[in-house]
Amino acid sequence: MKIGLLICGHAMEQVAKTHGDYAEWFQTLLAGHGFDFDTYNVVDMEFPTDVRAADGWLVSGSAHGAYEDHPFIPPLEGFIRNAYVAPVPIVGVCFGHQLIAQALGGKVEKFKGGWAVGRQHYTFEGHGDVALNAWHQDQVMELPDDARVIASNDFCKNAGLVYGDSIYTIQPHPEFSNPIIADYITLRRDPAIYDDAMMDRAIANSEIPNDAALFAKDIAAFFKQPREAKNG
Repeated sequence: MKIGLLICGHAMEQVAKTHGDYAEWFQTLLAGHGFDFDTYNVVDMEFPTDVRAADGWLVSGSAHGAYEDHPFIPPLEGFIRNAYVAPVPIVGVCFGHQLIAQALGGKVEKFKGGWAVGRQHYTFEGHGDVALNAWHQDQVMELPDDARVIASNDFCKNAGLVYGDSIYTIQPHPEFSNPIIADYITLRRDPAIYDDAMMDRAIANSEIPNDAALFAKDIAAFFKQPREAKNG
């Protein structure tokens, strides 16, 4: 099965030297599930020619905001809408979670409650309490009509969404391994942006195993489930 990785940003140079870039992280996360991958750096305006160029699409995270004015965002939103109608399954992670919601009629904003950095606990439908790494302030604040919430916590009400059997999105980062998140915490510490106590907790929690492998299985199962074409 061919998965197209729609890459919406790039890792910090210091992180990429050690861990590779976003595409490598997703390939590592989904290794062993029978996928082949094509990578499209949509942030650099590199797009697939057709929504059926892959069997499924994964929209990555990004340092950008979904509501910001970047050349790649309008064509990516159009691609998402076309893939949804086709339907070709789509998975969105963090920025991808937000952009998909925005493309389909939802609203993304900076959360007044601040940042979530590092290990976070969520109540996920079908799993109960799970822990995943996260890094975000933006959130999906208003849902598209087709979206249903499958995960939340006190900080992020809309942390996981599904749109029928066509789209599956999550706010946290299962592709952020503990070594990756630890390097980001070290490199991006800035008391003017991130509370020191929060960053101290995040670096300490980067030693604790999380549930990323569980979500690799969920993502793989989502891509592989049978679907029928939509009418209209």
